[in-house]
Amino acid sequence: MTDQKPLEGRIALVTGASRGVGYEAALGLAKAGAHIIALARTVGGLEELDDDINFAGGSATLVPVDVTDFDALDRLGASIHERWGHLDILLGNAGTLGVLTPLAQNKPSVFEEVFAVNVTANFRLIRSMDPLLQASDAGRAIFMSSGAVRNERAFVGPYTASKAALEAIVRTYARENRLSSVNANLVDPGTLRTKMRAQYAPGENPEHVTPASEIVPTLIELVSPKLTQNGLVYDFPNRRWLEDSAE
Repeated sequence: MTDQKPLEGRIALVTGASRGVGYEAALGLAKAGAHIIALARTVGGLEELDDDINFAGGSATLVPVDVTDFDALDRLGASIHERWGHLDILLGNAGTLGVLTPLAQNKPSVFEEVFAVNVTANFRLIRSMDPLLQASDAGRAIFMSSGAVRNERAFVGPYTASKAALEAIVRTYARENRLSSVNANLVDPGTLRTKMRAQYAPGENPEHVTPASEIVPTLIELVSPKLTQNGLVYDFPNRRWLEDSAE
């Protein structure tokens, strides 16, 4: 990218912004010029993010909310409309792995929680933020998927199923916006150094895992107004778009 601040003046909502990919993405987008609406449950993490963004010369609005508080997501959409009138970037990053156990032994409550966070919350975000994205000159919605969708793994059945459902929802949304200025895509981040990765592979040496910050330049490109792809999955480990379009 040649522009010093390619997202100057853009408004970006990032969920799960208190740690991991969400934290790094929010900070990176802020450094690229976007005003960040940072949503997460953890107030302390949001405050640390705010300090880092301010230190970098950026700006943020903190929203300490659980993504499963669906009424709060609706209220957030109304608040964004009242303050800015539009939303340029939606990064649906918040997610949960669930419990590592055979599918037949999973508790229904765990299954429901995983779907609430990974699927329903993102549907509710789309529902609440779509009018705001449509009001942008180039609305960009990005959601975090997983390689597990194409390479099913044992003991994470609810997680895998939820990410497959999320991909179906985002592809549908993309198809419905073929003729609008809104593009919606997904990202398979691969193996990054996050709390979720540590939960999945507790014996792994984190120093041997790619830092979450490595994905930030790619995310900045994927939310750029110049992006033309729509309804695709970006395979970050292999730095390529998967050839399966919603067009």
